[in-house]
Amino acid sequence: MPSAPNLSWGAPLSLKVIGHNAGTSMDGVDLVHVHFTQDSPTSPLNMQLLRYGEYPMPQKVKRRVMKLIKENKTTPEEMAIVNIQLGQVIADAVNSFARDQGFDLAKEVDLIGGQGQTIWHLPLPELFEGDQMRAHLDMAEIAIIAANTGVTSLGNFRVSDMALGRQGCPLFAALDSLLLNHPTLNRAVQNIGGIANFSILPKGNVQGCYDFDTGPGNVFIDAAVRYFTDGQQEYDKDGAMGAKGNVDQEIVDEILAGPYFVHDIPKTTGRETFGDRMAEDICDRMLASGATPEDCVATITRITAQSLADAYERWGPEGGVDEIYMGGGGSYNPNIVNYLKQRLPKTRITYIDETGIPVGAKEALGFALLTHECFVGRPMIVPTNTESDNPGVVGQIQPGKNMHRIRQAVAQFWGDFPEEDIRCTTKMNLLPSLCK
Repeated sequence: MPSAPNLSWGAPLSLKVIGHNAGTSMDGVDLVHVHFTQDSPTSPLNMQLLRYGEYPMPQKVKRRVMKLIKENKTTPEEMAIVNIQLGQVIADAVNSFARDQGFDLAKEVDLIGGQGQTIWHLPLPELFEGDQMRAHLDMAEIAIIAANTGVTSLGNFRVSDMALGRQGCPLFAALDSLLLNHPTLNRAVQNIGGIANFSILPKGNVQGCYDFDTGPGNVFIDAAVRYFTDGQQEYDKDGAMGAKGNVDQEIVDEILAGPYFVHDIPKTTGRETFGDRMAEDICDRMLASGATPEDCVATITRITAQSLADAYERWGPEGGVDEIYMGGGGSYNPNIVNYLKQRLPKTRITYIDETGIPVGAKEALGFALLTHECFVGRPMIVPTNTESDNPGVVGQIQPGKNMHRIRQAVAQFWGDFPEEDIRCTTKMNLLPSLCK
């Protein structure tokens, strides 16, 4: 039973949030509609997934952004335009989501939040040449989202985390731990998007979680498939192309001996390190030695799979991982999943939808939680194995038409609760999903 609220702390909280995520693969925008409730500042937070949807990334925008990142050459003019274009994409995605699923943004959504599209992520400047510094840029102008939806919108979570001394990614250990920490089992939550990352959840320790990027997820595989199909195919559906090829283990071992893979945690990465050009170079090198396109895709897929297994063995919890919950598009690739099962035979490997969360929804759900906690004014759990344990509220807010109403609701929730006693959320109930 929820604890009885202290009347001096004000009213129970109820906020409905749309979380959105445009991943490294740039195949589209994932969206969730979530209802958060809390009886008092000391009660557990309740989360209920109401709806989930996807919105395709417009090909014209995708091509422009992919070219911008691949060539690392642009102008202030183009950067300004792309930021507005991506903001409009998110606004269109949100409006389409509400229209298709039959709910009213003005009446049923209090906040919108997500990361936009990552353009450049530089968490480990020592791995790059030149005069570098830690930096991050994602784009989808939140002023455009708020203006086109009428809803208060949040973004720039990664830069906020980076400003506190960390790397800004993956940012989901807190959500994963609140959802899946277990008293007697070591668990992991594995996401295989464009970049692969996982959260380690040591048994019985909600605040002992940590996460990092293992390296490429689908980004190399997608690039190779586009390369060999002249862009007619965007990804290796069901791993069919890779399954027909032979793995060149020498190439795999050579790539996995590279600086990012041997670098200790914490570490995060992106297309700046593992971009299309690197994948194409691997393919060209293999083709010159007599390999087939299928061999190239099989080998590049093994790079992802082996990097995951190696990371579990090197940086997993004491005693190993008992259960892995998988999400992201790459979790549907049997060439990756079967390899993990071979390398980790004692580990139960399943999908995140076992918890009631759709496989593609988890990162958007993470941004919904970040959005809620930012607006409420609470820091998130700071993962272990990071450069800084400095807690802080992450995110930036663009007021919408509803700003005054929801600001009042949050103020009434806190009431006279002492600011110095505000702590991160460490208890959360996942209520049954209403997703069809």
